[in-house]
Amino acid sequence: MNRIKVINDPSELVPMLRAVDTPVKREVLKEVTLEWKTADEIEKKFGPEGREATIFFEKMKLVETRWLSTNGNYPEKSYHTYYTSFSINAQWPVYEISDVLAAAMMGEEEYAAIETKILEQIGTEGKFSGDVAEALGLSSTMLKSLVRRSVKMDYRGHRIERIKEE
Repeated sequence: MNRIKVINDPSELVPMLRAVDTPVKREVLKEVTLEWKTADEIEKKFGPEGREATIFFEKMKLVETRWLSTNGNYPEKSYHTYYTSFSINAQWPVYEISDVLAAAMMGEEEYAAIETKILEQIGTEGKFSGDVAEALGLSSTMLKSLVRRSVKMDYRGHRIERIKEE
């Protein structure tokens, strides 16, 4: 089945850019594009960073999962890319795309600090995104891009909420 991810909002580029920001993530993404792979198979080939990449891809909704029986053992979660192609509408104002690229390319240390501030703002119950943006002095595009980069929080309508661990 062909599934096409249509990217209309510039902040939706952030997960795509972060999905290929290291050589291991790029290789794991290629691997799960070709066929279904279990986390153990990925870790055996790419090490712990490979397993972390599958978790990242799942949180970013770039892969689908299913349970596979392997060697008569218990079923294992396996991964495969969800989309076969992307369609990007790339006509955005410079101020918006600059926020998106800044969020995607921000260093890990700087990002961790701002992610912590956002998590403090939303608490355990979540919060309206406009209130968070105002409190932190961020544009809505920058906030949306930062939240899309995180594996700890996501948008639910106009609210930012923590992602519940499985």
